[in-house]
Amino acid sequence: MQTPTHAPTYLAAQLRLPTNWLDYTILAIYFVVVLGIGFAARRSVKTSLDFFLSGRSLPAWITGLAFISANLAATEILGMAANSAQYGAYTVHWYWIGAIPAMVFLGLVMMPFYYGSKVRSVPEFLLLRFDRGAHLLSSILFAFAAILIAGVNLYALSIVVEALLGWPQWVAIVVAGAFVLAYITLGGLSSAIYNEVLQFFVILAALIPITVLGLKKVGGWGGLTDKLTATHGHNFTTAWGGTGIGSSNPLGANWLTIVLGLGFVLSFGYWTTNFAEVQRALSAKNLSASQRTPLIAAYPKVFFVFLVMIPGLVVAALIPNFGTPGSGYQYNDAIPYLMQELLPNGVLGIAVTGLLAAFMAGMAANVSSFNTVFTNDIWGRYVVRGREDGYYVRFGRLITAIGVVASIGTAFLASSFSNIMAYLQTLFSFFNVPMFVVFIVGMFWKRASARSGFWGLLAGTVTAMVNYFVFYKKGIISIPSDQGANFVSAIAGFVAGAVVMFAVSLFTTPKPAHELQGLVYGTRSPGMAEPPAPGDDAWYRRPALLGWGAIILAAVCYIPFSF
Repeated sequence: MQTPTHAPTYLAAQLRLPTNWLDYTILAIYFVVVLGIGFAARRSVKTSLDFFLSGRSLPAWITGLAFISANLAATEILGMAANSAQYGAYTVHWYWIGAIPAMVFLGLVMMPFYYGSKVRSVPEFLLLRFDRGAHLLSSILFAFAAILIAGVNLYALSIVVEALLGWPQWVAIVVAGAFVLAYITLGGLSSAIYNEVLQFFVILAALIPITVLGLKKVGGWGGLTDKLTATHGHNFTTAWGGTGIGSSNPLGANWLTIVLGLGFVLSFGYWTTNFAEVQRALSAKNLSASQRTPLIAAYPKVFFVFLVMIPGLVVAALIPNFGTPGSGYQYNDAIPYLMQELLPNGVLGIAVTGLLAAFMAGMAANVSSFNTVFTNDIWGRYVVRGREDGYYVRFGRLITAIGVVASIGTAFLASSFSNIMAYLQTLFSFFNVPMFVVFIVGMFWKRASARSGFWGLLAGTVTAMVNYFVFYKKGIISIPSDQGANFVSAIAGFVAGAVVMFAVSLFTTPKPAHELQGLVYGTRSPGMAEPPAPGDDAWYRRPALLGWGAIILAAVCYIPFSF
């Protein structure tokens, strides 16, 4: 999940990088390879299933890396480093509590329902479990959110490129949008996924040198913690210091709101219902591979926090007042500052390419999920029904272009917000959390009626928005920070959605039991009972073993940050 900070998004003007022909050559090679993958993937697109879900043919390691890469938008990379420079080791919560349990839950519990029911999208599952009202509302909300989030990625890219390379913002927005449009329109989801695998390794190549050289500059981990303890206090290098109920800390959140608001409601809402992620798992070649997709992704997710947290901590150690008024820098400058200070030409080009790759991965994930939902769940279901398959492939390419143009528009909308990280987290509390409560109640309660899905989704969305825009923004209730307000909005939306679903279900008729097969926990569909593919019974391919391994690994990682 992307992480909110309280820092403005504009990077310091003095961070212009000393790029040369070598750096621009590396950047150009990357863009050529991206387009090449798009042209290569075009040959495999013959049906709408190929275009929107890669023909459900991809192996688990491909979809697993694409799953994590789609999440690694540079808004998260810059935001996590900024979060660490401002708050310290609290950043680990967004990974070990705010991601891993939900990713494991998605793989072990929810993917059998998604994949076994053969749906093409998350909203389509709501059509099967509830009714057309829940389906249409969720489709509209998701399509709207996807364009908003894609625009945030474009806008964030533009401010980074302007500060680091000197390109005007509008040029960066149009160029990046055009490249994403080209490779998704050409090869559909396969092109996006294979590019996301490439982008994953490019992002690693960008962050590893920054992390290693940064640690070396401050005398290793021991030197880093000593400096931070002296300048920021002991709690700065711990995960739970100062989070007792009634205690104050910069996050404006205690352990209860961290565990419930972030670890359960926001986290599960994002990872289990965000179609930009789930779509990667649905493109896997069989049920076992689809289950393993988020579980494979969980392992790099456990360790990725170090690549974004350590640079932020290093900057806080080098410049103790970094990000504060008068320092000349803002918290979002952490990664660019280290790029400027530590990286030689060539490596600098890789780092810039890594940031651009991260932005494009985040945007492509949202655009490819948008075109699937809009084409299949809105256009093909309610506007133009029953046309030949080729028509929907052509329309999918058209709506991709429209989605990119709309994203360019919402990129300029995002520029009106002083903090794009808080903006993203707010969007998640509005759109993902209400959808999650509808899913979780519908999956685990057979009595939940068809009409309860629509009203629960509507109540959850409206309640989250009212809490944020009315109670918090107008000062009716006192919440110390935007971060805390997002946690409270998420909890309020979840509770409201659940209560309304329960009330509506008591006064309306439940769906017949035979219509709930494979849609409610404890029931099975034929797709959920498919035999394992040859080799899928190996111990390292067992979803349960992979899932519990990720949970244990995340728990172990907490130990050195807990004291």
